[in-house]
Amino acid sequence: MTAAPAVFTVVSPGRVNLIGEHTDYNDGFVLPMAIERGLRIAVRQRVSRTAVVSSDRGGPAVEIDLDGPLAAGRTGWGRYVEGVVAGYRRLGWEIPGFEAAITADLPAGGGLSSSAALEVGIATVVEALCGRGLPTAEKALLCQRAEHEFAGVPCGIMDQFAVAFGRAGHALLLDCRSRTIRPVPLAEEVSILVIDSGVKHALADGGYAARRRDCEAAAQLLGRPALRDVSPAEWPAVEPMLPEPHRRRARHVVAESARVLHFAAAVEAGDWTHAGRLMDDSHASLRDDFEVSCRELDLICEAAGAVAGVFGCRMTGGGFGGCAVALIDAARAAAIAAEVRAKCGAVLEQEPTVFATAAAAGARLVAD
Repeated sequence: MTAAPAVFTVVSPGRVNLIGEHTDYNDGFVLPMAIERGLRIAVRQRVSRTAVVSSDRGGPAVEIDLDGPLAAGRTGWGRYVEGVVAGYRRLGWEIPGFEAAITADLPAGGGLSSSAALEVGIATVVEALCGRGLPTAEKALLCQRAEHEFAGVPCGIMDQFAVAFGRAGHALLLDCRSRTIRPVPLAEEVSILVIDSGVKHALADGGYAARRRDCEAAAQLLGRPALRDVSPAEWPAVEPMLPEPHRRRARHVVAESARVLHFAAAVEAGDWTHAGRLMDDSHASLRDDFEVSCRELDLICEAAGAVAGVFGCRMTGGGFGGCAVALIDAARAAAIAAEVRAKCGAVLEQEPTVFATAAAAGARLVAD
């Protein structure tokens, strides 16, 4: 990688997960894709040894002393920036001073991985400034560690891998144990619709970590390295060994990881009815067994699912708010989006933000 010019721009997409929720930290399978919305980060080098990062969302700019100590404790979105910078400094990289101005068309707290978009975007900025780069998987893992250590969210690898490895026109079938990725092409006859509930989630508030602890405890009680190691065929035999709520948490993970593989096969076969049914089943499991949905998301999925041309609809992301994702007939995308917006608006008493997206490329430098 050659050194970047004094002024350059990085685009870092958000992601939507088509299916496979809360399976990544259980070593299971997920099927996310990068989306067309995300962040643009305009960068200018500075003479001083500081990084100054501002956002069009308002608030004071984040300033980081690139020679000073970096440790968790900062609040707000600046902690993601500082965590990534700290990760590269830990590797011995000397990062030049820079200014970065972020503009976004991705809803913060909407479950579309605005945090991973920021982390991987800043990592791409650092690599461009330094004229060198990590292998993509190592870069994604560095960003995941930043979220663990500086934001206090014990996330799996899905978000950072989706943002870093995104491929236009494809979802990514990711095995979270082996970290292998198989691109799954999305046919032009379907489109992805995102519906924002307007409920902002905050995964650092504790619910996400509690679900992860439940899953780890369930695996330990079953004597397995992870819930990935329990197959749907053997689940009826081991289910009585678990107390509640561990039983319901594990039931979701075991079924959800299998649903991902069935969904990928349905997409590749063009069986949209079956793919949609799997999405509906996923939402019901997240609502009832994993308990990470909310009233607004449930109403959205019910209303959207009644619209002709919607094959399936489910909450996406960590839960406790955020967005729903629907698989729809691309030939009628505009009409479907309008009807979904109206029907969801009627049950929510406020029309939600609704937009269609194709699968996009991952974080990258772009020409200004």
